[in-house]
Amino acid sequence: MFNIKNDGYVCFRTEQSRARPYPRFVTAAEVIAGSAQQRIEPANAYFGGDWNTDMSTPTTASTTAATTDEAQAPRRKKRRAPPLSLNAWKQFVRVAKPYWLGEEKKKAWCLMLLLIGLMLVETKLAVMLNDQAGEMTSALAGKNGSRFWTAVRACLFTLAFAVPVYAFYYYMRDLFANQWRRWLTNRFLDGYLKGRKYYELGADSAIDNPDQRISEDINTFTGRSINFLLIFIGSAMQLVAFSAVLWSISHLLVGVLALYALIGTVVALYVFGNPLIHLNFWQLRREADFRFSLIRLRENAESIAFYRGEAQERAHIDSKFGKVIHNYARLIRKQRSLNLFQRTFSQLTLVLPGVILAGGVLSGELEVGKAIQAAGAFTAVLGAVGVIVDNFESLSRFVAGIDRLQALSKLVMADAEDAKAADAHPRIARREGEHFALDSVTLHPPQSERVLIKELNLTLKPGDALLITGESGCGKSSLLRAIAGLWHTGSGTIHHPPQEACFFLPQQPYLQAGTLRSQLIYPSTHTQLSDEQLLAILEQVHLPRLAERVGGLDAVQDWEKLLSVGEQQRLAFGRVLVHNPRIVILDEATSALDSGNEASLYASLRAAGTTLISIAHRPAVLRHHTHVLRLLGEGAWEVHDAGTYQFDGTVVPLRAGTAAGAAGGTSPALALAPKVAVAG
Repeated sequence: MFNIKNDGYVCFRTEQSRARPYPRFVTAAEVIAGSAQQRIEPANAYFGGDWNTDMSTPTTASTTAATTDEAQAPRRKKRRAPPLSLNAWKQFVRVAKPYWLGEEKKKAWCLMLLLIGLMLVETKLAVMLNDQAGEMTSALAGKNGSRFWTAVRACLFTLAFAVPVYAFYYYMRDLFANQWRRWLTNRFLDGYLKGRKYYELGADSAIDNPDQRISEDINTFTGRSINFLLIFIGSAMQLVAFSAVLWSISHLLVGVLALYALIGTVVALYVFGNPLIHLNFWQLRREADFRFSLIRLRENAESIAFYRGEAQERAHIDSKFGKVIHNYARLIRKQRSLNLFQRTFSQLTLVLPGVILAGGVLSGELEVGKAIQAAGAFTAVLGAVGVIVDNFESLSRFVAGIDRLQALSKLVMADAEDAKAADAHPRIARREGEHFALDSVTLHPPQSERVLIKELNLTLKPGDALLITGESGCGKSSLLRAIAGLWHTGSGTIHHPPQEACFFLPQQPYLQAGTLRSQLIYPSTHTQLSDEQLLAILEQVHLPRLAERVGGLDAVQDWEKLLSVGEQQRLAFGRVLVHNPRIVILDEATSALDSGNEASLYASLRAAGTTLISIAHRPAVLRHHTHVLRLLGEGAWEVHDAGTYQFDGTVVPLRAGTAAGAAGGTSPALALAPKVAVAG
């Protein structure tokens, strides 16, 4: 029987030909025997999975960001995938439009026109092959040898053009999808990394697995968008090309076909539409959550091994995997019903043309070859008008993926001003200036009304060193996040030097995949320092033999596993010496160091005249600071002179702020600290 592939190519196909790189054109006898394959094959059996037409089980999972804990799921409004509707079309347009109207629009439209041209050639060749199939059948029925061999030669001549056109069409289609993916991925990455959106998405549970959406969903979106676009264009071409053939043979057959296709499309949309889209949407998410649970096990293997927490981890992984299996069981039950409907819908076409045309053939009014030609045209036109039915399973997965990509697009593509306007909470203002200062800063955690710090005022002059201390959970690290611009909820103003003049050292240093040189100069990508200078810096942070031990500055290692936490912290101090910033902010950055290394590294920073803001709990670090900011919890704070402060003693503060906003101390007390101005 005549069949349409999902890309719009019209050809005869058999079940055995699915493994071949090009379609096999069956004989008229095979058509009469009903052996031809009529099922429309999906271009991708699972959204986000491998491009394998025979695959029926999901193979996708992502390297995902941390998702929200299951205990929080009931409190969050669940997203539902959109149905096959105008809303889904609008979502598709919002994601796709920038490429077709942006800076690469000329290339995009040229490639699309080339593909359409190739489809026109393919359609014409398919019509010619259909005609020759009818000719061969009529010649055999009439025992006309010369007519038969003429048709065979014509068929082979047509195939000589059809096969290379077919191969070139697929190459250009995949090349187009790859170009679009490159552009769209770069666009999403620009938005994802701009303004530290990646941090905000990681801290917020509004969206799950943004990395999966960028790495996998974009790939599938571009490939399937082009695929489905060409399907519909090809269907329109087939409808025009073969309707004329069918109408010239039987008007009744055209009417039956139109009614049959209409009924099939309505049933597919209203019976199978929303349930399949919803189940596919959640299957993507369940697979991603299961994959992340395995990644978390791998990344925290040592800690879990120390705790002997295998049973707990297995229970957690089993819960995630159980949800994958449960959702997929529901999905395949719905797909079973859809497959029954699709198979019935397609197989009835083996009977309908024969029943309608049998009278004309038996009475001699219609040649057998014409009947075969009409049957082929009937299948082609039915495939064109019933394209939604034949591709409904793939379309439902595609729509589920569009919803996920559009949700990410709204978050990462939004302008900073739009994001601020959408945030109903007051925000801490940031002003660039010569010195670091906090002006009446009140800080709340994101999405919370809890007051961590209330109306904090202080100014640091060049060379000052402020130690921040307090009980666990009082807001020390939160204050550093606000200083770094990661947290914004609150009020007041933070005055700071240019961002490149500030350097942050977290307790757990980040080590990227790369060379020892790249670890040392991070976050820069290049440096003017020579190898000798870099080696001298390693020696200055007490890692004199590290380069020799690992194979030189250009050696690539798994640094997180190779280096101890103490060595990682010393390497992070080396980054400070490479960049020589004016202000260094340390969040317990020496917690894994012995007192000797800690004192030496702090001394090197103080000798360079660097302004320090530190979080630490060891009394030994006091001598490297000029003042102490003690956070008392519930918004209260005190400022002390470092020379008189005692971690376990009672000291009268220079200035204090309370949760109610009251302040203690007098102006003469500030004379003890001429480099720190504090106002309550």
